[in-house]
Amino acid sequence: MVCDHLTKKLVFTIMCSFVGLCGLPGCTHPDYKKDADEKVYNIIDKKWKNEFGPKANYKISDVPPSPNDIQIEKVIPPNGVLTLSQAVAIATAHNLDYQTQKEELYIKALDLGLTRHQFETQFFGMPGGEYAKAAGEEFVGVGAGIEARINPDRLGQDLPADPGGVRGDRLNLTNGFGFNQLLSTGTRIGTNIAISWGRILTGPLEGERFLSVLSAEVTQPLLRGSDPTVVLENLTQAERDTLYQVRSFNRFRKTFVVSVITQYYHVLQLFDAVKNARRNYNTVAWLYERAGKLGEVGRLPKHEVDEVRQKLLQALDIYVQAKRDYKQALDLFKITLSLPPQAEFQLDPNELDILRATEMTYPDFSETEAVEAALYRRLDLVNSADAVIDARRKVYVAADSLRAELNIGARTNVPSRNLTQDAHELEDLFITGSKLDLPLDRAAEQNVYRKTLIILNQQQRKYEEASDTVALEVRTAYRDLVKAAQQYKLQLEALKVAQERFKETFLLLQYRRVSTRRVLDAQRDVFAARNEAAQALVNYTVATLNFYRDAEVLQVRPDGMWETNIYKTPVSYSSSLTGDYGSKTKSR
Repeated sequence: MVCDHLTKKLVFTIMCSFVGLCGLPGCTHPDYKKDADEKVYNIIDKKWKNEFGPKANYKISDVPPSPNDIQIEKVIPPNGVLTLSQAVAIATAHNLDYQTQKEELYIKALDLGLTRHQFETQFFGMPGGEYAKAAGEEFVGVGAGIEARINPDRLGQDLPADPGGVRGDRLNLTNGFGFNQLLSTGTRIGTNIAISWGRILTGPLEGERFLSVLSAEVTQPLLRGSDPTVVLENLTQAERDTLYQVRSFNRFRKTFVVSVITQYYHVLQLFDAVKNARRNYNTVAWLYERAGKLGEVGRLPKHEVDEVRQKLLQALDIYVQAKRDYKQALDLFKITLSLPPQAEFQLDPNELDILRATEMTYPDFSETEAVEAALYRRLDLVNSADAVIDARRKVYVAADSLRAELNIGARTNVPSRNLTQDAHELEDLFITGSKLDLPLDRAAEQNVYRKTLIILNQQQRKYEEASDTVALEVRTAYRDLVKAAQQYKLQLEALKVAQERFKETFLLLQYRRVSTRRVLDAQRDVFAARNEAAQALVNYTVATLNFYRDAEVLQVRPDGMWETNIYKTPVSYSSSLTGDYGSKTKSR
């Protein structure tokens, strides 16, 4: 009965100890998450360079935001009008693609943290407890690193008075408490403290045992695998991959902001097309009313009045289709903003009016200067250039694997003394030796080495292609900008001519000097010219953004909008792009 009581008490104590250890501070999931978040963003902050742009809006949704992060709810303003800056802020805070990019950045830094951990001191502790009962004999034990138990095959046998304690097939050294560490030279160090207490409660082996062993092991490569460049390759690549992801994220931010602004203006242009279509319908309706009165007094043939009515019906159809196109584009824009399609709001028409009032200018640097800036500053091109360096390094690492391998090592075990009557069983142990692997069969390594050479050539070609692509994108963007500016000027002139022509033909109609068809044609041209002028204005604005984006002189501000950093002192532009893109920029 006493033994049963002691056994139950010990088992209960062990279980309580395990529960207590798991409840210690630092073992809860929130603490693990917080620790991971701190490590990740410490890595990202150190990788983030000033030239990438402001450090804002890069933390994932379940992490406390930084002071510069946009914090805005997915709520429509009370007046039901969404300005450009509000739209960009909502998209930055809630767009699904943007959230995914932030998470990709986090995951890449998280992977780097794990790779770094391979070269950190890795502590371990593996305590355990056990209870066994067989053939009328009972054993309880607790500890770490030493498994001391009764051999079930020998339970119940008549053993000598001094069975030698826990020996032979009943002693097993495992991981207890200690640490492992890998050094940059390839050296592997491991230490282990094994400690165990056990008590056989009944039977011929009845008694108490206490054992402890301190062990250490060191392995050092001398040839293959001893170069720090080779040993640290995985860490080096992980470090660089994280930097690449930071660059890619900042490049994404620029393309993202430009895409949101572009979509905003395109939707706004469709809204303007709806207003223009309604104005066209009202004008044709007014013409129909005037034509009807002229027809009643015999000054206009009936077939001409009917022709005006036909044009009126066509104008109504155009108006209906314009409303449909606008609403469809607006719903798609809501998806970009991560808003439900049923959300009701409209875009701010003043944004288009501000664009119309803005003086049109060109960047005050040449196409050649823009290409040179892009080749030097484009973040995606820098990543491509660094990939060539990575490929060269991997050739070096693969060549190292072709060498002979020579490792030397040492191991020692130092057991406890005189803690129990059985402690004399374990003796001091010291082992040293070496292992040589001659490069007689390196077929697999040879293939890897040859592949790395091919990959190096591929990466060099990819970089050359990427450079040419960047230059082409900038040249194309510059030409698109020049073309868009010229077309906008032409469309403004065309609109002015069309409006004057309509006034003139309508006056002539009053005196029956022209037919109604001439008036309708003039009105049709006015309607088309208004739409084309608005489209040309939006195209010019978008072309300007695309050019600055492709030339890598566009920076994303913490509020989600943009500015240029062409000169040492960046010049900011308003949310409506009201800044001067040319000589005024330089003078500032």
